[in-house]
Amino acid sequence: MSKSRELLAALVGFDTTSRESNLQLIAFVRDYLAQFDVPCELIYNAERSKANLFATLGPADRPGIVLSGHTDVVPVDGQPWSVPPFELSEHDGKLYGRGTADMKGYIACVLAAVPDLLAAPLQMPVHIALSYDEEVGCLGVRSLLAELEQRPVKPLLCIIGEPTELKPVLGHKGKLAMRCDVHGAACHSAYAPQGVNAIEYAAELIGELGRIGTTLRAVDLHDPRFDPPFTTVQTGVISGGKALNIVPADCRFDFEVRALPAHDPLEVAQRLQQYAKDHVLPRMHAVNPDSDISFSELSAYPGLVTDERSQAARLIAQFCGSDEFTTVAFGTEGGLFDAIGIPTVVCGPGSMDQGHKPDEFVSVAQLEACDAMLLRLMEALRTGLHQ
Repeated sequence: MSKSRELLAALVGFDTTSRESNLQLIAFVRDYLAQFDVPCELIYNAERSKANLFATLGPADRPGIVLSGHTDVVPVDGQPWSVPPFELSEHDGKLYGRGTADMKGYIACVLAAVPDLLAAPLQMPVHIALSYDEEVGCLGVRSLLAELEQRPVKPLLCIIGEPTELKPVLGHKGKLAMRCDVHGAACHSAYAPQGVNAIEYAAELIGELGRIGTTLRAVDLHDPRFDPPFTTVQTGVISGGKALNIVPADCRFDFEVRALPAHDPLEVAQRLQQYAKDHVLPRMHAVNPDSDISFSELSAYPGLVTDERSQAARLIAQFCGSDEFTTVAFGTEGGLFDAIGIPTVVCGPGSMDQGHKPDEFVSVAQLEACDAMLLRLMEALRTGLHQ
């Protein structure tokens, strides 16, 4: 059994669904690194129920490479798994379990490489960065990045090991998730005009949101590097009403904007807020002045676009053996690393086609290929990169 597979079995055994603590997994990694005298920094959330981990191998006084992964996974609730989700299973060259692809397979390969990295020895450092709550808005990594931003020496490159089948990814869209609360006025449905129907006004806002989304599909706004090649808008959750014979006083809906890196998703929210102020609220107030429409941000992270001619692109092409750069539809923490001046690429084992699904898996071949990629990285850092 390879070391990466052995470590993956241990990592999958921790239920780190975003609603749960990740501290048991973090303690496991800390203790594993302690065997090799590698110290760790733990950066806790306010409740001290979750933590990021940051560790440095090699000389810390010069730029190096960050190997970054998130420890949380999505829920398995309601999914028809044929194997235990939090226990590694192998069948026909595939390793099954929640998080195998997204993205504990990568973390296992990184940890398995530690003894070889330390024995190199390294002329440039490797930093291991593990975060929490990526799946619910890239929340945890922000406190880790706040720490890194204060340091005098910044890394040359961050490799985020989201599943890309080890193809080098230089870009993804940003995301803004918003909530809209519509507060109307209830009354008996027989006297509907005397009330303010929150559901109907929410529906009007959702319709306008769809029209805004249509304008963003204009050809001159396209970026052909992405699929779909335009910024998308969609409403994903809605709730409201108490009974059919009561004009509903409240309605809430959540919507998201998946924006091209060059497009500020806040513009969409601002356009909808202006429409609400100019066209919807006046009619609501005409019936009941206490009516209201409010907006709140649920989560947001920036997009990522790394220049194909950059040193970061050249390095990841060297490590993974390919310069066929691409983009992905899903988001990562990459834009947040890039925003503080750490050039970032996405490259990891497995495919997001398996992520978030029942019977999630990563192939043994992909795990082995990731091990090989990290060995190439180690060799480059042992001899020193040509900058």
